[in-house]
Amino acid sequence: MSAVPGLKADCEELLGAFQEADTVRFECFAELWRERRFHTVFYGRIRALERNKLTKKTLELAQQYFLPPYSFQIRVGALYLLYGLYSTQLCQPKQKIRIALKDWPEIQKFQQDLIDSQHYDAAYIFRTLRLARAFHFTAMPKLLNYRTKKKIQENEFKEEFKDPSNRVNSLITNDVLEELMNIHDHYQKMKCVISADKSQPDKALSLIKDDFVVTLKDITLEHQEWQQNRMKLFLHAKETDEISNRKEEEALLESEGSERANALARIKYKSYSAVVEASKSRRHRQVKLESAESGSNYGKSPSRSKKTSQRPQPSGRRNSLEIEGETQAAKETVTRHIGMPVITEENSDEEEFSLPKRKRRR
Repeated sequence: MSAVPGLKADCEELLGAFQEADTVRFECFAELWRERRFHTVFYGRIRALERNKLTKKTLELAQQYFLPPYSFQIRVGALYLLYGLYSTQLCQPKQKIRIALKDWPEIQKFQQDLIDSQHYDAAYIFRTLRLARAFHFTAMPKLLNYRTKKKIQENEFKEEFKDPSNRVNSLITNDVLEELMNIHDHYQKMKCVISADKSQPDKALSLIKDDFVVTLKDITLEHQEWQQNRMKLFLHAKETDEISNRKEEEALLESEGSERANALARIKYKSYSAVVEASKSRRHRQVKLESAESGSNYGKSPSRSKKTSQRPQPSGRRNSLEIEGETQAAKETVTRHIGMPVITEENSDEEEFSLPKRKRRR
């Protein structure tokens, strides 16, 4: 969803810390914002196009926590988050917060709840955004393109931030309890009117308890408290499971690393401990070859080896000399392998050669 990896995790971590503070005051959120230096999220993008894309994705990510099904406290934190991101962005002109028309009635209802609950700091932040024209009202939540088939990814809601679905709280609200109280008072008055004693109703007419509404309210509050404790236990168990799984993974990685290190150590030990030695069947050949080379050098005379013809030779004679030299070298190699010294013989033909005859001119 986000253009920067880890941006969603950072936003959820900030909102989670605001939820743990158990307050909706802006000063608490501002302190958490400054501790995490959240205004630096837009730094590092030099080009204007990349900066605009990053800002759009960031505002779109924060805007999803501003709508149901998230709890009231998370929605207030998302409002503060949108205000901080919109104010600290580096785009000129500023990128706006995209709001679909179908979501606007829900946002107006949320604003009225803020005023009724006397959360004036949150109401002031919302009014400041409206006066700054920070909202961009659109027909659809996301931009649609013509003739394009794109799979729209559904937002994965974080369970810890969602408002717990409670049928009891949805049925028995404050308005319902107030209406029941009025009905119960009117019912008691009508019983007194038809009774013999006008001051109090007859016992035959007391079909329900007098503290019916109060008892219903206490039961509702007790159920709500029980559900909150259950959610806390669920979150605690989830955290312990994550910690245990992380420890198991770390232990597994350490064991795999130690096994690999031991295997490499064994391979190195084997490679360095192995000494290269000649086989028993080849040891005597090395000695014989050395003796043969020394014997062949001993049998040669230095004067004969250096004796070469420096006079020019005809091409035919030169070829024959090269062939004889090759045969002589082959004989020397054979005798070297046998182990006998080589004695070179003088070739009388090398020194005596006849000059080519000249043709007589006619």
